[in-house]
Amino acid sequence: QVQLVESGGGLVQAGGSLRLSCAASGRTFNDYTVGWFRQAPGKEREFVAAMSWSASSTLYADSVKGRFTIARDHANNTVYLQMNSLKPEDTGVFYCAASAIFSRMKLMYNYWGPGTQVTVSS
Repeated sequence: QVQLVESGGGLVQAGGSLRLSCAASGRTFNDYTVGWFRQAPGKEREFVAAMSWSASSTLYADSVKGRFTIARDHANNTVYLQMNSLKPEDTGVFYCAASAIFSRMKLMYNYWGPGTQVTVSS
């Protein structure tokens, strides 16, 4: 069993930066792929980024490539999402998730945090 809690969301102006954190508990967390997803109002939850359990492989949505960076700290069971050059269209609730499969598909993720709100003003 894995429990996830996100933090670091907030209100930021366009062009600004935020770093989201996802604290995990559960002895096997380091065996899982971790992913970030976001959900804008009235839209489906969409993939943002993922990192394999070994941290050797990453995936990014085209819309965030070059602006967002995913990282994980095995020692502290924490995953980060560094978000730079934020745009108003990045606004939404950001969720971290864990999966046994290295994938961008949300159906592959078994464990989810409650989410953290990110609002980017223009």
